[in-house]
Amino acid sequence: MPNALDALELSVDHLRDVIEGLNESQYVASAYPTEWTVADVMSHIGSAAVIFKRGVDDALDGRETPPQFNQSVWDVWNAKTPHAQVTDALDADRALLTRLLEMSPDERASYALNLGPMTFDFDRAVRLRLGEHVLHTWDIEVTFDPEATLQTEAVQFLIDSLELLVRFTAKATENAHTLHIRTTNPQRELALTQSADGVTLEAVEGVDSHDLEIPAEAFVRLAYGRLDPEHTPAGVDPTHLDELRRVFPGM
Repeated sequence: MPNALDALELSVDHLRDVIEGLNESQYVASAYPTEWTVADVMSHIGSAAVIFKRGVDDALDGRETPPQFNQSVWDVWNAKTPHAQVTDALDADRALLTRLLEMSPDERASYALNLGPMTFDFDRAVRLRLGEHVLHTWDIEVTFDPEATLQTEAVQFLIDSLELLVRFTAKATENAHTLHIRTTNPQRELALTQSADGVTLEAVEGVDSHDLEIPAEAFVRLAYGRLDPEHTPAGVDPTHLDELRRVFPGM
């Protein structure tokens, strides 16, 4: 897979296929986060697409997005019927993807997404959307297919983008220590460290033994709080999983 935008395009297509395989009564079924329905998840995907697209348009036109814009979008989407949340989300999702695909090389080079103290270039911004999109697509798909996994083409980008997620969402639960983790498909060597300062994840080399070996797809879901025992691949040593599920409470 050449880049994250290609993976996002595949995810957008896959989400549409998943939704088109449902009937309208299933829109109000509980999704993986049980406090959300399928329509709620779609509303989140759709409203986020509208906000992202407006941010791209404003950034490239050199204007500030009004501070109340995000809340106004959420208010609109919260007021939609479940049917409208689902169908409108597919349209908003496609509109954002089209906007990103149509950006010229110069526009991509000049674009910057500012989130608080952090600034993301085009590729990293796309990876943020990719992570959100792929995980929420799984939230819906797994409701109707317990064997569902994350989109294969996206995993290579998500596994290499976890450091930031871990830094801001993981919770240290044990005394200071490091777990060495090897992922497969793709293979990565990682060190997950808990300390008084928080939790960090970094790539390492030359580690002879590993505390956990796990498919990269499953480790990404673990980091996003989506690896309960019922959705853990067979053969993964459970020794450290209870600890890691507390470290990664989800988002």
